[in-house]
Amino acid sequence: MLSYQHGYHAGGPADLHKHIALARLLALLTRKARPITYMESHAGRGLYDLEGSQAVKTGEWRAGIGAATQEDGPFWQALDQVRAAHGESAYPGSPAVARALLRPDDRLILMELHPAEHTALVGALKGPGVEIHRRDGREGLLALSPPKPRRGLALIDPSYERKEEYTETATFALALARKWPDAAIMVWYPILPAARHVGMVSHICGKAPATLISETGFPAHGGRKGGMIGSGLALLNPPYGAREILGDYRFNEKNE
Repeated sequence: MLSYQHGYHAGGPADLHKHIALARLLALLTRKARPITYMESHAGRGLYDLEGSQAVKTGEWRAGIGAATQEDGPFWQALDQVRAAHGESAYPGSPAVARALLRPDDRLILMELHPAEHTALVGALKGPGVEIHRRDGREGLLALSPPKPRRGLALIDPSYERKEEYTETATFALALARKWPDAAIMVWYPILPAARHVGMVSHICGKAPATLISETGFPAHGGRKGGMIGSGLALLNPPYGAREILGDYRFNEKNE
């Protein structure tokens, strides 16, 4: 949806869940010398200011990165790198986390359709090895798959502002996994009281050869009725070692 802007939610509990998992996966995939491709369907602006008007208005980051204790690990390395360059109030979106952890020979392909977010993304991340498209994420990732290098990771992270996006996302993730079988496909989803994610996750797990599922709960921000009460990740075609390094993940035993 072109109305969605992630700056209101940057650095919140859901972002931490997603970004820590993403960083761990990228660290795992880059252990080997062979280059990888990282693609993202809904990249946003890539870099956020927690003292900016959007973040200040909601304050969601205070229950996420603002309450977190820094640890060793790839996400925290990426955060330190971004803040060294942009200041202590900076928070990296997933494209900036990826850029901080990828190597010169790796490929970074980002899709963002929102005009203002796309412009900000280009300003924040444009450079060698980064390809930024103002393009529908589902259409773009399928059109460019399989990329070279073939080994890699894709993040699917839509806004879910329309209830139909749950079904659309499941269909898209499975289609991308078929077209790009050398990649792990990570799908983020919100957990809301309406539990619309349940059917999507069940469909993915029923069709994908192997899936890892991670879900974490947290109080709705501001006690809002119907607000997000958790964050979920579905990882299709997990690479060898993902289950061990992502210790908070529970495995879809049906597909083991």
